[in-house]
Amino acid sequence: MAAAPHGAGTRGRAGAVGAARALAAAMARSVPLLWVLLPGLAALEPLSVGLAIGVASALTGYLSHPRFYCNYVECCPRAEQRLNATALKAQLDNRLFGQHLAKDVVLKAVLGFSNNPSPKKPLMLSLHGWAGTGKNFLSQILAEQVHPAGLRSKFVHLFLATLHFPHHDQVKLYKEQLQNWIRGNVSACPSSVFIFDEMDKMHPGVIDAIKPFLDYYEEVDGVSYRKAIFIFLSNAGGDLINKAALDFWASGKRREDIQLKDLEPLLSVGVFNNKNSGLWHSSIIDRNLIDYFVPFLPLEQRHVKMCVRAEMAARGYAVDEKIVQEVADEMTYFPKEQRIYSDKGCKTVQAKLDIHEDFVMRDTNTRG
Repeated sequence: MAAAPHGAGTRGRAGAVGAARALAAAMARSVPLLWVLLPGLAALEPLSVGLAIGVASALTGYLSHPRFYCNYVECCPRAEQRLNATALKAQLDNRLFGQHLAKDVVLKAVLGFSNNPSPKKPLMLSLHGWAGTGKNFLSQILAEQVHPAGLRSKFVHLFLATLHFPHHDQVKLYKEQLQNWIRGNVSACPSSVFIFDEMDKMHPGVIDAIKPFLDYYEEVDGVSYRKAIFIFLSNAGGDLINKAALDFWASGKRREDIQLKDLEPLLSVGVFNNKNSGLWHSSIIDRNLIDYFVPFLPLEQRHVKMCVRAEMAARGYAVDEKIVQEVADEMTYFPKEQRIYSDKGCKTVQAKLDIHEDFVMRDTNTRG
């Protein structure tokens, strides 16, 4: 049996409300009992007793109000809550490098979905590109904007294909588990976020289990999934994206001139016909339930340098351009002759920077 995914089986705000109501009921039941056990209470003036009961009732009501207990317990966002467009854009601009397409598509898609009081279906994004280009990073940024605790939130659920669905002979079991996990968590929090990583390692057919939840239904078995967000992360289609980017470069065009329409049709057809995409002949694609296929372009050395600077700043180091250049030079690039794109994106930047740790710290201390 597969391990339970991150965040599975949570109760959300409903659990906190239930606890508060149970407390209120217990306090109400305790009043007659106190009257019996403490005869002296009967000697009090009725006004005093009534006042005490009123205060207790008011206090219970206050403690059970979402604005109070949600300061101490993570709650599912209220239906009327909207994403902060300015904050989301700032996070994408400051933390995601070299991905103008992904930034633009995701920003518009997510804000449009958030501002729609009654979406017809859940938001379904499929992110594609080679490792290290920022797919995981973007999904984390998005999760943090919906639920501030991000991947630590009990309303954000991360599935790893090789961990949660490792055996090809247990596809039927995985599909049943997946439906139960999603049904239970969306019941607890309608705006749950589900992230499926390593889609290219997912056994064919497993992901089709979520098709009913992605479709245009008001409810499925009494549960509405229309406020949930589903995100696929996949290396599949990366070769197609890289080839298109290289063709643009060879023709003298800027990478910023690449548009979604140049890549999205290639991706949808490519992963549908790719047996190792996790979406091979998937009903999810066949039914057009993926709202956007989001391409992540290969990163150039200038983007790798941005990653190095950001990592140095995150560690509290002074940014030394000599170290930035050395780390960028240690990366491998393709095509071999032109050395245009990093073949690992920014994935190994942290490890490369570790090698220079002592020098960077000395330089920071010297400047300080």
